[in-house]
Amino acid sequence: MTTKSAIQRRNFLKLTAGAGAVSFSPGCTRQTEASSAMGPSDEQLKQAAAEPVLKFRGITTPVVIDSIRLLRKGDNYFIHVRSKDGAEGISLDNGRATDFYPILNELIVPYFVGKDIRDLETHLWELYRYKSNYKLQGLAFWTAQAWVEFAILDMLGRISGKSIGQLLGDIVRRDVPFYVASGRRDTTPLQEVEYLQKLIQETGAKAVKFRLGGRMSKNVDALPGRTKDLIALTRKTFGEAIDLHGDANSSYDPPQAIEIGRMLEEHKFLHYEEPCQFDDLEATKKVTDALTIPVAGGEQEFSEHRFRWMIYHRGVDIVQPDLYYYGGMIRSLRVARMAALAKMPTTVHLSGGFGFIYSLHFASIVPDVGPYQEYKEGIEKYADWFQPKLQIKNGALTVPQGPGVGITDIKGLLKGASEVIART
Repeated sequence: MTTKSAIQRRNFLKLTAGAGAVSFSPGCTRQTEASSAMGPSDEQLKQAAAEPVLKFRGITTPVVIDSIRLLRKGDNYFIHVRSKDGAEGISLDNGRATDFYPILNELIVPYFVGKDIRDLETHLWELYRYKSNYKLQGLAFWTAQAWVEFAILDMLGRISGKSIGQLLGDIVRRDVPFYVASGRRDTTPLQEVEYLQKLIQETGAKAVKFRLGGRMSKNVDALPGRTKDLIALTRKTFGEAIDLHGDANSSYDPPQAIEIGRMLEEHKFLHYEEPCQFDDLEATKKVTDALTIPVAGGEQEFSEHRFRWMIYHRGVDIVQPDLYYYGGMIRSLRVARMAALAKMPTTVHLSGGFGFIYSLHFASIVPDVGPYQEYKEGIEKYADWFQPKLQIKNGALTVPQGPGVGITDIKGLLKGASEVIART
């Protein structure tokens, strides 16, 4: 039965989603009027996720992988892919290369070498089966897969002269508003507000996100009374000029999460992220059902079936696959298709600095990504890799232009890099 809170929440989402919040694949248009009123069926969600994502435009000859290497230059780790014809593509890791490189080198690279990767989606499934990789499914495996997928998409884009977005869909936006996120819990409320003010001044962001609770803390706050005081102080300080988001990072059980959520509602926060332990879907659904503020979740999810459960049962209001943790753009776009069918936004989580570039390409083709995408400090160091140079204007970034991910000079960027074959 539809509750009053559910109706209020859906009206809120409708207002904040913006233009274009509609289905974006043929498989997402097959609802009947009856199923639309009740939400999509489980079978419709499966069908939406099953249809091909990658669009080949102008690639008619085989693209056979010759090598995939993990390279290091300074603080950056690159995944470099080369075809037998000499085409190249690169991606960047998300700060986990020294943890997950054995998975990359031993369980992923050997599968791809010698394969024609124009049929990338089939190969991703076969990679899942290769050497029983499905037994390792989780953030570690999917992250390493994502590195390779990003590099292959970059290479295919360079071959075809298309951006990653154009390979995967139709462009619906070129400028992407963002919220800037603080990851701190070691601050008093006053210190955190001062830090948020600094982030806003540096980026021009129109929205911020800060941490609630103590992070996987079983209801214990980071500092006594910090969360309650911070919620009120941020709204008092920023007024209505700045949109506010709160991220609990799995801090609460449902009763405590609902109590905190009521405070966020009182102070008109835009969304409430991961209130309960991330893998307790039923607990999160209790919070979602009880509150009118949209609840977001999914950043640490690794299963398409569990995402489908979240969407079918409305366990969250906003789905948040992480483009690295969830295994890449293609898998994440399947989640977005299911979410679109249920008229839910997909706002991807950001686990690494360069990941914001991939989130820009994702946002360029998904009609409903919500009002803001996540941004973290440090993206400025990549600005000169692109032409035109990445620039923030009015709290938004323009999606990189050019083929692939948009980096202009691979050879110059990798000059002096060394291959990583053992722990560094």
